[in-house]
Amino acid sequence: MRNLRRFAIAAAIVGFGAVLLGSWTRINGAGMTCPDWPLCHGKLIPSMADGTIWEWTHRLFAFSTAPLVAIVAYLAFRLRRRAPMLSPLVLAVAFLFLVQVLLGAATVKLGNSPISVVLHWGTAMAFIASLVAIAVITTIPERVAEPPTGQAVTAVPALLLATTVAAFLTMCVGAYVSSSGAGLACLTLPGCAGHVLVTQPAQQVQMLHRTFAAMTFLLSVITTIVVFLRESSARIRGAAAIGFALLCTQVLLGLMNVALRLPTDLREAHAANAALLFIAYCSAFSFAAVRGIALPRESSAR
Repeated sequence: MRNLRRFAIAAAIVGFGAVLLGSWTRINGAGMTCPDWPLCHGKLIPSMADGTIWEWTHRLFAFSTAPLVAIVAYLAFRLRRRAPMLSPLVLAVAFLFLVQVLLGAATVKLGNSPISVVLHWGTAMAFIASLVAIAVITTIPERVAEPPTGQAVTAVPALLLATTVAAFLTMCVGAYVSSSGAGLACLTLPGCAGHVLVTQPAQQVQMLHRTFAAMTFLLSVITTIVVFLRESSARIRGAAAIGFALLCTQVLLGLMNVALRLPTDLREAHAANAALLFIAYCSAFSFAAVRGIALPRESSAR
């Protein structure tokens, strides 16, 4: 189990690095510096001028994930009888990785269109979430810990799942806002140019993003309160607390981006923090979902 956990975490870290590099590449306008795929200007190692280094490095990180995914799949296959829940997760990892590779090619063909960017980003985050879930499963003890109260069993995982889904949707709509150039479509708060109902497409998607963000914040507040009142697990409480702290940071970064007119560094910080926020809540939900589950003892398993 330890080896599977190490490689799942390693794959998630490399995948996260690819996500950050992809975001940085697009934000800096270097997303089409490699107009072909999988090569770049017809070469395996092209000239790194004019921002090509960012797109090429992003692809290098993406393809470097492949051997890690293969190792995770092999180790999970060996442990499938001991932990049956690994099978669907590792299938999801393999499927999402394949889809992500194809979406990378499609994004180039479509010239980084907003829809292709959202699909590329969303699939990447779902891929990382699956790896996080695998890593959490490897922490399941061989004996059953004392389960929480009946209310906490149902309330905590459900609230964490709802917050995770809300964070994911907010993040995807935010990716559309950024890639479509709608980041400054609304320069006032809480409305847009003094209105709540808007007609321009850019303003509509910006207000949709704000609506999802508000829902995520409300769910996060409720979830944090319930977790700290009802949950005794230090892992669940810690991950939920980190998620809430990152969400507060995310709100601040969003306000600063509008106030300072989208400086490049702040845009990247906003995207990176959104990804970390989602991962934190994925971790919290995964820990809550496996609470009270035990694995059969098997001394030969690793």
